[in-house]
Amino acid sequence: MRRLVSIRSLLGFIGFLLLSATAYAQVDVGIAVSFGPPELPVYEQPICPAEGYIWTPGYWAWAGDDYYWVPGTWVLAPRPGLLWTPAYWAWGGRGYYFHQGYWGPVVGFYGGINYGFGYFGHGYEGGRWEHNHFYYNRTVNNVNVTVIHNTYNTTVVNNYGRSRVSYNGGHGGLNDRPTSSEEAAYRGRHIGPVAEQTRHVEAARENRELRASSNHGRPPIAATERPGAFSGREAMPAKEGGHYDRPPQERNSSGQSDRAIHANELSAHSHPQSQNTGDPNHDKKYQQQQEKLYQKQQQDHVKLQQKQEQDHRQLERQQANDARMQQMEQKHQQQTQQLAQKHEQQQQHIQQQHPQPHQDSHQNQPHGKP
Repeated sequence: MRRLVSIRSLLGFIGFLLLSATAYAQVDVGIAVSFGPPELPVYEQPICPAEGYIWTPGYWAWAGDDYYWVPGTWVLAPRPGLLWTPAYWAWGGRGYYFHQGYWGPVVGFYGGINYGFGYFGHGYEGGRWEHNHFYYNRTVNNVNVTVIHNTYNTTVVNNYGRSRVSYNGGHGGLNDRPTSSEEAAYRGRHIGPVAEQTRHVEAARENRELRASSNHGRPPIAATERPGAFSGREAMPAKEGGHYDRPPQERNSSGQSDRAIHANELSAHSHPQSQNTGDPNHDKKYQQQQEKLYQKQQQDHVKLQQKQEQDHRQLERQQANDARMQQMEQKHQQQTQQLAQKHEQQQQHIQQQHPQPHQDSHQNQPHGKP
């Protein structure tokens, strides 16, 4: 009997671990973009449709080639006692990664982003559950008291100012870190977005007007009264845009950065080509300098690559946290860019010492001969 109880206990414990692992995996979505999303637009909150609905703030999502706005909306809580932790973007070393929102008994970390309406960077000041009823703080929520009677008024001090930055870390991002309770919420048991939230996101993705390249950070539908209600008086336009200016060097369909982060991501150095200026001694000297520079740059490249790989292995052995990993990746990106700039300057220096032959000298040469 004791053995049976032990087996049942073990199976129950394994089931709990699997549930927790599944919930944990729902938070981080494998999407990385080389540049951060636009600022958050300014908009008004639609009126709460009925009791039990929780406000879920709008955010920028990624469509594979462009950011698009997912309007903020009221969502009926999956069950009493659950609160919404908003989605957010954060720098992860190789790009900006998307962290999915989720439902849980405690609001977790959402990047320190000031989404407004009770989500001022940490926690939630918009309401609380009491005896399976949600009570709304009218100070930060648009609630009709003739329809919803579970309300209260508590002044909230917004210590995060008027920042509209929509991502954590990286260039220009927020530097907030999760508290111990927020980390516990992240690891705890929670569920992902409900079906109507998923349909809401899909509808936003298909709406070309919500693409940042189309609305320039000022979506025409910034918030809705209910999920998917993208037309009529239930849809609220943005009052002010997010000043979206996609970096020119990032305009590609793959979403990958044109700037290498690690040495092994640099384009391979091409072997130096010979030069024919009509002066054999000059051409020979040029070729020797190119060969010497080529060998030296190859050594620099391999040396930095080995050093960066060693850094990765060392932090993996130490089981470093996200903050240390992020610091290391930023350092690697700086090292790689400095190496690329150094090599470019060296090449330019040699070319300045040895001017290229005139265009007409090439034109007078037969094809296929040096």
